[in-house]
Amino acid sequence: MGKIRTAVFIDGFNLYHAINDLGQNHYKWLNLLSLSQAFAPAPHHEITQIYYFSAYAEWREAAFRRHKEFVTALESMGITPVMGNFKPRRRHCRKCGHSWVHHEEKETDVSIAIYLTMGAIKDQYDLALLLSADSDLVPAIKNLKSEFPHKRVRILFPPGSVVGSDLRQAVGGIKNCRQIKQIHIERSLLPEEIRDQSGNMVARCPREYLATLPGNE
Repeated sequence: MGKIRTAVFIDGFNLYHAINDLGQNHYKWLNLLSLSQAFAPAPHHEITQIYYFSAYAEWREAAFRRHKEFVTALESMGITPVMGNFKPRRRHCRKCGHSWVHHEEKETDVSIAIYLTMGAIKDQYDLALLLSADSDLVPAIKNLKSEFPHKRVRILFPPGSVVGSDLRQAVGGIKNCRQIKQIHIERSLLPEEIRDQSGNMVARCPREYLATLPGNE
């Protein structure tokens, strides 16, 4: 039996907010290749692609800087970032009359659906690992399994998240759902400095993340 060709589709915001809730900033400097390999281990699996779906909060200078550094680190490992956009929306409080601008992330769900489907059309994978607990992806999964019944989809849901019954049913039941635990995060952290094959540094862990590393508190 040959290796299982596995493609990984990572909902960046879903993962980020779950990690943020753990209160350990250094967990955000996460090696998504290593994490993927933990759930698609060799020699039975061959990871063919890893896609990271997110968007830059450009109006938040420090967060924007950290996110770009993280994406640079991911790219150095061959991970493909697929970046969407934030759309500003003005909101208004009827009680106090105060108004403010709220930014809503757009395109991630659509992008995941497109890449998931196109990967099946091009026969790039046998198994899709979808790292998300977002039930908005249910229609895309149902369509994929209807059009390509030989393709398997497995959900990896972030720590602290719960997979809804609709998402669980879409992938064929709890047997196709895996929980990412805190220990998986701890075992899949990037080094403080990312260097290329020539030894040149391409990315560095943001100092805000280093503050929660054991020994640096």
